[in-house]
Amino acid sequence: MRTGTSPGGVAAPYRGRFAPSPTGPLHTGSLVAALASWLDARAHQGRWLIRMEDLDTPRCVPGAADAILATLSGFGLESDEPVMYQSARHAAYSTALRQLDAAHRCYRCTCSRGESPGTYTGHCRDLNLQTPDAAWRLRLAADATIHFHDAIQGDCNASAAALGDPIIFRRDHLAAYQLAVVMDDAAQDITHVVRGADLLDSTAWQIAIATALSLPIPRYAHVPLVTEPGGAKLAKSRRSLPLHGRNIPAVLVEVLSLLQQRPLNELTTAPVRDILDWAVENWRPDRLAGIRVIPLPS
Repeated sequence: MRTGTSPGGVAAPYRGRFAPSPTGPLHTGSLVAALASWLDARAHQGRWLIRMEDLDTPRCVPGAADAILATLSGFGLESDEPVMYQSARHAAYSTALRQLDAAHRCYRCTCSRGESPGTYTGHCRDLNLQTPDAAWRLRLAADATIHFHDAIQGDCNASAAALGDPIIFRRDHLAAYQLAVVMDDAAQDITHVVRGADLLDSTAWQIAIATALSLPIPRYAHVPLVTEPGGAKLAKSRRSLPLHGRNIPAVLVEVLSLLQQRPLNELTTAPVRDILDWAVENWRPDRLAGIRVIPLPS
């Protein structure tokens, strides 16, 4: 498994990313993931990129991508390179599908989507369907077990039987998230992925897809998922408050507290740049070790 290394085996320069979906304004949970990935990149003297996951156009909200970028900029988080938009990469995803099909690594499937690990039973796996009205799934080796070390959540592994074959192209002919994110990370030379723990279960699928395509595998770190006080996931479609117009220094200190970074009280009135400088100098992701969920205070 290649993880964040160059072809010669030398550690590649750190390249991280934040990849929001423009389905609404950023909320606190989004900023936790964005700030954690930015801090980890800066603490390693690396580069930090923004990618818009706007592939699922029916769910995208007009103007949301620009609003997200403006909000991130207000918090001092700006991409070191031009923002990538998934909606401009259909050709790359289609090329990957053809490559997998030519290698007999995928198959058509007419079952319901079943896009969570363990929800697909393999019904269409050996039917050799030819209908165009079908999704495509990656064919995992029946005895495959995928191991990876997460820098925050520790050693992880999953068997093919527990995972099920992931969808890589949807029935509506759009690339599925699992394939798109692998292709995009490779295209941007991403070496480190710091993101929310809600995506931890997808990581084994993404490693399997990258391996099938002979692509490098980033190093992973999954920060705790921020939830509502009652435990429900923060979501743009629910009560979760957008960040626009709020007290930026106070919000940054709140997010650093959620990340267990123990920010100084006086930072709540400090300039944004001073807060970020303090946070980079004092970044301690080990304080999050093994934590999967952090509820917002009531």
